[in-house]
This record gives sequence, structure tokens and C-alpha cells, in this order.
Amino acid sequence: MNTLLPRLAILLLAGSALAAPLTMTIPAAAPATAESFHMGTATRPDGSTLTLDSRSLRLDGKPWTPVMGEFHYSRYPENEWREELAKMKAGGIDIVATYVFWIHHEEIEGQWEWNGNKSLRRFVELAHEVGLKVVVRCGPWCHGEVRNGGLPDWVVARGHTRSEDPAFLASTTQLYTQIAAQLKGLLWKDGGPVIGIQLDNEYGGPAEYLLHLKQIARSAGLDVPLYTRTGWPALTTPMPFGEIVPLYGVYAEGFWDRELMSMPGSYWAGFHFSTLRVDANIANEALGRREVKDAPDVARYPYLTCEIGGGMMSSYHRRILVDPRDVEATTLVKLGSGSVSPGYYMYHGGTNPEGKLTTLMEEQATPITNWNDMPVKNYDFQTALGQYGQIRPQFFLLWRLHEFLHNFGDKLAGMDTVLPDQRPAGKDDLTTLRWAVRSNGRSGFVFVNNYERGRTLPAKEGVQFNLKLAESGPLAFPTMPVTVPVDANFIWPFNLDLGHGVNLAWATAQPVARVDDGKDSTFYFAETAGVPAEFVFTGARVITHRGRTETKGDGFTRVLEVSADHEPALVANSHVRIILLGATDSLALFLKKSADPVPVPVADVELVHSAGPLRTIALGKIAKPVAAAPVDADFTNAAVWRIKLPPGLDPSSKLLLRLNYVGDVARVMIGGKFIMDDFYNGLPLEIGLWRHADALKHGELTVAILPLQKDAPIYFSSPAARPDFGDRAAVAELQSVQLVTSPSLTPTP
Repeated sequence: MNTLLPRLAILLLAGSALAAPLTMTIPAAAPATAESFHMGTATRPDGSTLTLDSRSLRLDGKPWTPVMGEFHYSRYPENEWREELAKMKAGGIDIVATYVFWIHHEEIEGQWEWNGNKSLRRFVELAHEVGLKVVVRCGPWCHGEVRNGGLPDWVVARGHTRSEDPAFLASTTQLYTQIAAQLKGLLWKDGGPVIGIQLDNEYGGPAEYLLHLKQIARSAGLDVPLYTRTGWPALTTPMPFGEIVPLYGVYAEGFWDRELMSMPGSYWAGFHFSTLRVDANIANEALGRREVKDAPDVARYPYLTCEIGGGMMSSYHRRILVDPRDVEATTLVKLGSGSVSPGYYMYHGGTNPEGKLTTLMEEQATPITNWNDMPVKNYDFQTALGQYGQIRPQFFLLWRLHEFLHNFGDKLAGMDTVLPDQRPAGKDDLTTLRWAVRSNGRSGFVFVNNYERGRTLPAKEGVQFNLKLAESGPLAFPTMPVTVPVDANFIWPFNLDLGHGVNLAWATAQPVARVDDGKDSTFYFAETAGVPAEFVFTGARVITHRGRTETKGDGFTRVLEVSADHEPALVANSHVRIILLGATDSLALFLKKSADPVPVPVADVELVHSAGPLRTIALGKIAKPVAAAPVDADFTNAAVWRIKLPPGLDPSSKLLLRLNYVGDVARVMIGGKFIMDDFYNGLPLEIGLWRHADALKHGELTVAILPLQKDAPIYFSSPAARPDFGDRAAVAELQSVQLVTSPSLTPTP
């Protein structure tokens, strides 16, 4: 009998299975080195310790891979902090990071404010209560899209900022002393949650300045286990090793670029696996497009991040629309590239407070060079949790990755990143699979990313990984080559020790969580959509409940054609249960969100007057100027609508007012008071009515919309957001007004 034809048929059905396997040679991982880090007190009164080595942070001597999320207390109402911090905890955040914006606390020299929404102490206390650790980013320069980067105008007026100028350092000493007073008794050494202090931000000057800030911080009493800085492209003089730990970032798109085109241009680093830690897109408005390289001693530090873009703001000249998959993909790529601690900027949005002397947002027309015009009030950031606590899709996409880290991060921390033998030839190579491995030479995880913002990466057929492992020999999987779908990204394990004598040789599903009850272990995996799920074991007795068991005499027990469900798919060695969840079900395994509400239209919407003459859009008066945002006077020619809320509506209830509009800039007023603004990017503007319950007793708002001009020098990252102007020179439309309940979030047992 001729067996060739059936075999060819099988190969064809597998999808280009004759393609060569994807190969990689994986050496044994280098051991962690106990470097000499010059940090603060590492031991709490209860004996718990927080240290670091070259591979990771270490909590009580064990590898710790925490998740950090940025949330600015002074941009959010104090009475809502606890609820939002609890949401962050539920989303898998371990550390909340927050800027201390100097201008928010001492706008007028000598007049300090640390009360209400500006109470750093109360914010840290609440974080501690909900189980979060805290990193305080002290400045004095923060950026954060705040006026002068957070420096008060009176400091800027004296000059010599961000330097070792005696007057500047004296004022900075006062700032740090004030921060230390707020944090008294709340530091790690006191049994409190504050584990780290960031010194300045986005700094590329002499290292001596940062070292001086560290000295000031320690003298003020800010004695913490971690002193950090942003891993800026380069310092003009090198930082002595071990003094300040660099933390890195990556953004899928940014508001700061000076060009009216997609930001990454020739880089696209966020969607490619790489052992380079520095992202060339960060600071390109100031430093230009350039090739970057890591500092020579980078491998001696653990790979920590503080600014993975959890979303993005729009500046006036760049209207960014975030796809939640951007955030998931860049986070997964960072983990596959060697990171052991994702940190998001931002994880929670907010609203700029009102200033006494000026507005407090970043704008081109400020005393110190600010590169961009930002909304006066709006700092939503389109991130996991919005400026009114809205729960966005990336909250759940990221939760799944966070659970992976919480359950398998101790293994990941000891693993090197290895790149494949064949890598993409460049940014326009869309056909070569993007993948990397984290491994210790025996076991590990395969990371795959077939998603890129703004471009469709085609499906990759005939995918089979051939790993040459230094510690355990060759391993080829899956059993049959598979097709990696368009937009897929995932993590697959190999030689994963599940305990109870069970070795998972490989799985074509993503590990999510592990639950132990003292006797048995249950492992939850997420199905990789479009790829047949298989679990393959060595040396284990397997009972299959959903799927087909196959042995070939090669030492592997294969469980194939596994279907997703909430019940165990198989049991190994009587004590290890594996549950395969559907791709969607795995996004909220231990969380329950209330049903998405049905928006209710607000009927009483009246056009008060149409738009007047179009304004002349000027350029800012800085180097590399871009289009300048409108000023207050420009809104006299805006189209204005009056909105009356339904009679009997309780504005203190958790209701969002959703404005679906098209225009340039929208401003919302209540009783003549300016409460919110928005640079149109294609998304609706939402207002949390409960924040304005007293002002809304008469139930009326006004919305002013400046026309979006057809020839405006503005970049829209989503072409669909740009309206069809037809023969019109400009568009200003309030298309609909809706009331929406704000969804709630509760953990499940």
C-alpha cells in the first residue's frame, strides 16, 4: 500500500507543515549575581525584607515580579481613592506609583497644600489598607503633562532648574522634607507600604545631579529599599553602579512627536522582541529620531519598567486613539524580552486640578519649555481605569498577564531571553514570526506576538518550534505544525513543573493561574484562539475528561483536541487538574463586572447657537513648533448646546453623561463653571455626573464645540475618526447625548 499520499494529505491539512521548524539554541541561564546595590533599609519591623539582585526584586529572599500601575492622587477626588485603589488591586496591580507634582502643592512660594485631594499621606494610607505597596515619584521635575513638568512658576523664574544650583537644591530640599513629613511612619522600614522613591524624571544630564537628589532624600528621612530613575537614553556622565536603579518604558504611540504621522516611524520597537531595554520612541520630540543603546552595565540590574503605555493622551496636534490590544501586545513583548516587572503609565486616569494663578496642564506657552498643548482638565489617558473609574478592555487583557506573573513569575525571573535563529529582517518584514523564549536551559516559555498597531501581520502557517535546550536536549512542538492567527499574541510553556511529579512537556495554551488547596493543584489555562489546544506530559498518569489521549512510544502522553470549559479537561497523577478556559472567559477568571449598561438617550438637547467664524490656527512659539490649542477667547465662536437632564434624575448616582460628537475641541460647563474638555479623537467624551451633583441641582449643562477644520495641521491616528468633510470647510456636531451607568467590579470566590 502506498502510504505517501495519506501522509501528504495530513501535511497539507496541517497548513504548510513542510515549512522548516522555527529553531533556537538555548544555553543554560546565567545565575543571578548578588550585586552591591546601595539602597536604603531593606528590613521591616516584622523581619520581612525587600532587596534585589541582577535578575529581579526579591521579597523575603524569593524572586518577586510585581506589577506597578501609575495613579495620581492629586488628579482624583479623595473620597473616591479607596474604591479606585481596590480596583487596581483587583486588576492585578501590586504597587501603585504616583507623582508628587510640586506645583500642585506649592504653587505660591511658602504656601504648602497637603489636604483633601492633595493629601499624599492619606492616599498612601489607603493604598496600604487595600494591600498595595507604593512608589513615590518625588520629582522635582516630573513631566506628567503638567505645567513646567511640575515645577512651580516661581522656581522656573529663578532659572538654573534641574541642576546643582544652590538655590534650586535648597528649594528641592524643602520639597523633599515636606514629602518625608507626609510619609513619616509609612516607609517600608516602619512597616508601611512605601518601598521606593523615584528621583527626578526623564533626565539625561550629569549623574551628579541625581546623586545629589538621592543624598537630599536620605537626609530628609526618605530611607527606602529602592531608589529609582527612568532609564533615559543616556546620561552625560555615567551613573556609578548600584546607586539608582533604572526603570524602562515603551509606548505603542505617543502624543509628543512633532510629525503628523504614526510615531514609531522606522522603529516599532514595542511590537518586536529585543534584548534592548531603551525605547527609541521615548523623548523623540526633544532628542529626535535616533539609534539608541543600553548602558554598559545594564545587565547587572534587574529589568524593571515604570512606563509601559497603559493608554495615551491626545495632544492638540496629535489625536491618539488607543486600541486595547496595543497595551496587551507591548506588555507581552516586554516580558518576552526580559522584563520581570511591568509598570504602567498610566493605569488610572484623572482630572487636572484648578490652579490659583494659572491652569496646570502642559502647554507650549509656558515659562519652561513644554512641548505640547494638552487639555486643560482631561487626563483620562484612555487607560485601564478612566478618569471617572471607567473599566476599559485592557483592564482584563492585562489582568490575564498579571495572573501569569503572580503564579509563574518566580520561575520567569530565573530565565534569560533568547532570540530565534531567524528574526524579522526589519520593520517591514511582516512574514517572519516574531517570537522569543525565556528559559533556564531546561524549561521555559515561548512568547509570540503577531499583532502590531496600525498594520495587519498575516497569519503564520506551519509553525512548529524546535528548541535545542542545553539542560534537557531537543524539544519540538506542537505535535503538528499550526497556524498562528492574525493579531494573536500568547505565551506557551514547555517542561513546566506542575508539582506532584507532573512535568508538562508543552501546551498550546497560555498558563494563567494556579490554585492550591493543600492537597491538589488546579491550573487554569487560556485557549489560544484559532489554535488546537494540546497538553503533553512526560512521566505522568493522565485521565482525560475532554479531549483525546494519544501515546506513540516516544515517552510523551498527548492530550489532543481539548475543548474549553469551566470543568477540568484532565487530571494528572490524581492531584493536578487542568482547566482550559475560552479566550474570553480567561479574561475575568476571578473577577465579575456588572453587565454593560444600555445607554439611555437624553431627549432635551438644544442648539443654543451655531459656530461662528473659524479661528486661525497658529503654531507654538518653541523649537519644532506644532499647532497651538485654542484659548478661552476662541470659544466665543464655538457651537453651543444646552443639555437638560431628565426630571427626577439623581445626579449623585453613578451615572456617566456620554457626549458623542465630532469637532476640534469640546468644553463642558455647569452653571458657567468649566468642568471638562476634550481634544476630539473619535471617542465620545464622558462626564461623571456624581462629581457635580450640587451644581446639577437644576439639571443643566452646556457643551461648546469648536469646529474641526478640514486643513488643520492635526494628526489622527485613526483614519476613521477624521470626518467626511465633503464640501464643508469645518465640522462641529453634537451627534447624541446619552446617560450610562458606571459598571462595577467585584472579585468572585
